[in-house]
Amino acid sequence: MNAAIPAPPHPGPLAGMRVLELAQIMAGPTCGAMLADLGADVIKVEKIAGGDDARGYREPRVNGISAPFLIVNRGKRGIALDLKRPEGRDILLRMVRTADVLIENFRRDTMDRLGLSYDVLAAENPALIYCAITGFGREGPLADSGGFDLVAQGFAGLMSITGEAGRPPVKTGNPVSDINAGILATVGILAAYAHRLQTGRGQIVDTSLMEAALQQTYWHAASYFATGESPGPLGSAHILTAPYQAFRTSDGWINIGGANPSNWERIADVLGHPEWRVDARFATNTARMQNLPALVTAMNDVLARKTRAEWLALLDAAGVPAGPVHTLGEALTHPQTLARGMVVDLVHPKAGPTKALGCPIHFSATPTRVDRPAPLLGEHTRELLRECGYTDAEIDLLVADGIVATANANA
Repeated sequence: MNAAIPAPPHPGPLAGMRVLELAQIMAGPTCGAMLADLGADVIKVEKIAGGDDARGYREPRVNGISAPFLIVNRGKRGIALDLKRPEGRDILLRMVRTADVLIENFRRDTMDRLGLSYDVLAAENPALIYCAITGFGREGPLADSGGFDLVAQGFAGLMSITGEAGRPPVKTGNPVSDINAGILATVGILAAYAHRLQTGRGQIVDTSLMEAALQQTYWHAASYFATGESPGPLGSAHILTAPYQAFRTSDGWINIGGANPSNWERIADVLGHPEWRVDARFATNTARMQNLPALVTAMNDVLARKTRAEWLALLDAAGVPAGPVHTLGEALTHPQTLARGMVVDLVHPKAGPTKALGCPIHFSATPTRVDRPAPLLGEHTRELLRECGYTDAEIDLLVADGIVATANANA
């Protein structure tokens, strides 16, 4: 039997960085996935009993494997470890000595209770960058509260500005605070890494779901700070400019962006109503915002006469920013999406051939690469323990004692 051919070195800009990911579900794993895309060796440290809670999401599954788990954990190696036992804690401390980054998204005191606080870890590796993602941050009256994306969106006011006026509160369709917290954590880690390259010192990087949600409210916060009044939901419309929203054609929806005077003039011409340019209701952005219902009705009446494709061709020819309102399937199979490498093919040992989202950041000299599927629970336990200096006999004892688990043992 031929030995497996090792993968070539990752060409990404973070090649050589080692990351320990003690995180689950969404925010922390999103951060780990981004670092892995960029070339870091991301080691997912999971509890033995079930691993990351996302593994338990029942539907949809691919050959019994959780699709939600697969999507944000590709690119990582995995070890299953009992951190509540002294031997498991010792293994993590040994791994910390050669790590650059540790990510966790537990409640504030969880790592302290495990005897794995930043001070303990920094004593093993003063250069360690410790990234904590919590629900509400490490200070303040809610610092000890747990957080979920839904809770953060409600707390930060996102649900009060999403949806249609007069309807119940609506969260964004995607877990925006979870995903944005992962992105902010990535930015923080890279900034701390740049600092470490200059000084040799690590530090704590700290963000939260609440702050990640609040950061998404720039325009709306500007309105509140200026007026003292909280804006409400506008559907797909913009809080500052019009027309800038979704409109219905004869066979579907399109978005039209008239964010400046020249675009508005082109829109009026394309829709066959050049008189709208000087109509007192629509001539200026202020007037259009004040008369938004009348503007939308007038535009929809015209747009209903042609198909989505016909209007997009006319608007594009005139230089008007416009685009289709896709289903997710249409977006993921569009030639532009594929040309940018945003869909990648992977082969998982149990799920088989799968697809994943690619990396949205592109480099000319150090390209990103997504070629490793999400790990089985404990898939790389033996490999990683050997890298830490454990002998096979020692690893066998750790498995037998339930300190660690391997993919075969979990199978």
